[in-house]
Amino acid sequence: MTVHGLDPDIAAAAQLACLLEASVPKPGNVSPGVRFGDTTYEDFLASAVAIGPALGAAGANPVGTTIRRAIQATRRWTNANTNLGIVLLLAPLARAAAKRSESRQLPSAHGAVDAGVLRTALWRVLGETTIDDARETYAAIRLASPGGLGSTREQDVAGEPTVTLLEAMRLAADRDGIAREYATTFQTTFEIALPTLVRVRQAGRDWNDAVLETFLTLLATSPDTHIARRAGQDVADDVTRQARTVLEAGGVRTAPGRAAIARMSEGLRGEHNRANPGTTADITAAAIFVSLIGGGWHSKNGGVDVASR
Repeated sequence: MTVHGLDPDIAAAAQLACLLEASVPKPGNVSPGVRFGDTTYEDFLASAVAIGPALGAAGANPVGTTIRRAIQATRRWTNANTNLGIVLLLAPLARAAAKRSESRQLPSAHGAVDAGVLRTALWRVLGETTIDDARETYAAIRLASPGGLGSTREQDVAGEPTVTLLEAMRLAADRDGIAREYATTFQTTFEIALPTLVRVRQAGRDWNDAVLETFLTLLATSPDTHIARRAGQDVADDVTRQARTVLEAGGVRTAPGRAAIARMSEGLRGEHNRANPGTTADITAAAIFVSLIGGGWHSKNGGVDVASR
């Protein structure tokens, strides 16, 4: 039920997606008992809760406004960049979920949401973004101050945009995994991450295993652009090879796979955490959100019909 522009189900799904993603020990990421310098697991918990109101109101606000408000809310609780990538992904997804509800595209049988319907709504949301959305998003990125951002000749976030948010993301798609999601209507989220998450849940595995295998599958499929930006493409490629080795050993499903995950986790720890697969974790969170919107919390099949995509 929506109250005064705030959809509590969308807010809760966004918060829970962030909590589930952060709570699973994943190689190279902050998790319970693993911290980065002055960034702790508790910072991620606070950030997850903070973004709920902004994401819950995504149906009533432009995408850029939702992004800026979510990052501002995060900054009131932590000085670290804990969730910029997640917010960039969840803002249009949350608006698409709200628009799907408004258009009376109801869940299909057994509580499952047709992922194709949601993705169609997302395509419309992205296509409707404006220069103002880009301006608000640029302000949010500057506020979050992500490491290794660098600069670019066209539409640099340090300046004022002259193109829509979608157009700006398309310009960055070749070097940034989040931007690539915008440019492809979230292809990786809907065609790799979500089916993996649903498949592992259908196999009877719990959320921890489903999230971890989704993360590893994404990482094995494509090098993480956050690592490439901070540590170089060779390091990103090496981490992808490690993820493939883990999956070949059985991943979360076998003892050798679990041992390989532990070795990978140990190997990715470093003084500056340059081998942090942050973009992969962000896309994992986006897939969790889509599943939860489809009723995946109560359904062992992930709650989403992915066959119709």
